[in-house]
Amino acid sequence: MTAVSVSLGVGPNGGASSPSAPASPLAAAAAEARERAAARERAREERRARLAGVNRRRRSDTELWEIARRGQEELGGSGPGSPDEATAEEVIAWAVREFGDGLAVASSMTDSVLSYLVSRQLPWVDVLFGDTGYHFAETLGTRAAVEHELDVTVVDVRPLLTVAQQDAVHGPDLFERDAEACCRMRKVEPMRQVLAGYEAWATGLRRGDSVTRREAPLVTWDSSNNLVKINPIAAWSDDDLVSFALRHRLVVNPLLNDGYPSIGCEPCTRRVAPGEDPRAGRWAGLDKVECGLHV
Repeated sequence: MTAVSVSLGVGPNGGASSPSAPASPLAAAAAEARERAAARERAREERRARLAGVNRRRRSDTELWEIARRGQEELGGSGPGSPDEATAEEVIAWAVREFGDGLAVASSMTDSVLSYLVSRQLPWVDVLFGDTGYHFAETLGTRAAVEHELDVTVVDVRPLLTVAQQDAVHGPDLFERDAEACCRMRKVEPMRQVLAGYEAWATGLRRGDSVTRREAPLVTWDSSNNLVKINPIAAWSDDDLVSFALRHRLVVNPLLNDGYPSIGCEPCTRRVAPGEDPRAGRWAGLDKVECGLHV
């Protein structure tokens, strides 16, 4: 029998050292989480480097308009809400085939359902978050969790002026005096500039959100931003969204469970009473139901 020599090492006092104690389950889980986060960041950086080396030609508005027309014809069935409409997964598969990395997802960080759905078919897809400077802390926390847990690349879309700079130029609390101007400067114009670098964007717009969205198509030409607009979950109800998020253990904004079915900037969003329109808490008291991105 061959002898096996086992070295226990030398302890601090010259004696044999004891074998290291195994890491606690909590420490092991933390180390695993750090490694997952590092792997995600490496993957994001690899994608950024790959895209930086690609000279991708953005197709003309005419070409993109024709793709939108064909997409609605192929996926829209007999019309909004018809039983022969394509599923969310089918819409996303079509979008990934047509646009690849030219597709972005827009997210208000109310939930992470759409970001998750798209990332399953297009890992590390750009998720555009309009960081207005006025968000709830819970929304910013949701944004951080989405970046940490999903295979996506969160792109913070910020306005030209900080809140302090805007206050200095236009006076404090512009949102109280001119909500349209505030939304335009802090949300619509910055997003429009960023969208110019893509051929299509996917939004979480749903027909049940409000009366202004009841006829939302799955695919359309966005003439305001000059690209294809895709609404994969347009037909989903609130129950559909919640059950999917629960089933897949997805991140949702905690404000959803605190009376905020629609979440925007903190100064312009209030809780909604039972039975009210889900968007009644947005710009309450004003003749305004949209920020301008979807009109």
